Amino acid sequence: MASTLFLTATFLVLCTLSTATQGEFILTMVNNCPFTVWPAIQPNSGHAVLERGGFALNSLTHRSFPAPTQHWSGRVWARTGCNYANNRFSCVTGDCGGRLECGGLGGATPATLVQYTLHHGPNDLSSYGVSLVDGFNVPMTVTPHEGKGHCPVVGCRANLLATCPDRLQVRSPPGHGPVVACKSGCEAFGTDELCCRNHYNSEQTCRASSFSEFFKHACPATFTFAHDNPTLMHQCSSPRELKIIFCH
Repeated sequence: MASTLFLTATFLVLCTLSTATQGEFILTMVNNCPFTVWPAIQPNSGHAVLERGGFALNSLTHRSFPAPTQHWSGRVWARTGCNYANNRFSCVTGDCGGRLECGGLGGATPATLVQYTLHHGPNDLSSYGVSLVDGFNVPMTVTPHEGKGHCPVVGCRANLLATCPDRLQVRSPPGHGPVVACKSGCEAFGTDELCCRNHYNSEQTCRASSFSEFFKHACPATFTFAHDNPTLMHQCSSPRELKIIFCH
């Protein structure tokens, strides 16, 4: 099954590259999960909302769209378990206020996040990284295409729902349903130390915890606490496409 998913993702990516306009920067989202996900896109302040901020992406499908040609920064996450009930749209994880199209709104934690800044030019550097600071809901990776320099594939391929510590588990329905997300230590306990707030909000005082180490051990190339190593944000010169893949 895993090899079939990989081949499907590869085919989708090749199709995307063959249809991209020369010189256009493309964002591609590939859903390799065995269920529908609803990607959400939130721009940083002052940047445009892409694709109205969210859409449905069926299992083993992809969606590609152009990014602004000069500069854009923001984040992407997956919403799961979404449906319409009582004339309202809602998601079990990553919900952005009961809307299919998030329109620039942020999402509920816990959720796996991709953060990136795009620069489109011959000497510009785009940066990207995957964060578990706000917890985990689905595996995610980022792959730059045709970039120059050191442009690694990064992210979290492991399904942490299966190993999430009891105290961090989010279940749906609450209490007795399956594990649908894994909280951060901050969300689970809310202390200044775990949330890197107030006295702990600096590189000197914000430290890894046993909870962030759970995420780091499984996915070492991700941010797992607020002042984690800044080198986990990778830079790539002039990539033509950035692929965000849900599940593997």
